[in-house]
Amino acid sequence: MKIVILDGYTTNPGDLSWDALRAFGELTVYDRTSTEDVTERIGNAEIVYMNKTVLPADIFDRCPSVRFLGLLSTGYNLVNLEYAKKKGVTVCNIPAYSTASVAQMTISLLLEICFRVGDHSQSVQKGAWVRSQDFCYWNTPLLELAGKTIGIVGFGAIGQAVADIAAALGMQVLYTNRRCAPLPGSRYTYTDLETLFRRSDVISLHAPLTAETENLIRKETIDKMKDGVILLNTSRGAAVCETDLRSALESGKIRGAGLDVCAQEPMPADSPLLGAPNCFITPHIAWATPEARARLIHIATENLRAYLEGNAINVVNR
Repeated sequence: MKIVILDGYTTNPGDLSWDALRAFGELTVYDRTSTEDVTERIGNAEIVYMNKTVLPADIFDRCPSVRFLGLLSTGYNLVNLEYAKKKGVTVCNIPAYSTASVAQMTISLLLEICFRVGDHSQSVQKGAWVRSQDFCYWNTPLLELAGKTIGIVGFGAIGQAVADIAAALGMQVLYTNRRCAPLPGSRYTYTDLETLFRRSDVISLHAPLTAETENLIRKETIDKMKDGVILLNTSRGAAVCETDLRSALESGKIRGAGLDVCAQEPMPADSPLLGAPNCFITPHIAWATPEARARLIHIATENLRAYLEGNAINVVNR
């Protein structure tokens, strides 16, 4: 059985092993694959894995031997699920592998906005504390989170993990979700989206990209928020209108933004967020700890094992 990984580098740049997948057949791993090379590289493989490779619309016509498409990600917007189903191709994703890492990054971005640890450390290293007339100084206003309200948009595993950490910091937690209903057994407060925007000091996005969440954060919704709100996005970049975000940062309506994702990745040179004030951006790394990537590879392997045994799991195109 032939197995092809079209873009394995970001999942495993060499610090992990593909041996668990190799045990199932003849494995070929490509670091990256352009759209033009997809058909040739898949060839007559039966099992294909991909992360961000863009597949031609008719890829399953061009490569009729494909039976199983394994995503090395949670998102599946790059795959035509209905057409894959029509062609008898099972598509499986990787849920819940990066919960702890993404929650950690979300809070890291929040704390950076509150205390500017990096900025203050650099100023010390450049001698500002040596020259200080006082025993301490701060370059930016500092913010204590205890007693503040965080509103979490999307309350799956990651949203709930963020809620737990925020609560440990003394924050009040509001949340909204796709079910538009309270989560049974949750100790946090469910509310509608408009109320969440209006009451939150911090808003953190953890929802999948859908027609409803695309450009969810835009001028119209920003206007409903508190002055000086903090925005966090470690979910999908397209959930935020970046031009409107920059304007809100420049006006001070949004105190600070912590982003691990952008609408276009890699970020383009003309992105409105480059140079935006009080905007902290990391290059989509929240998921990328070795621990999370090892879990990803393990789940990808188990997805294939279950499929071959006739009990497919994590299927997104049933």
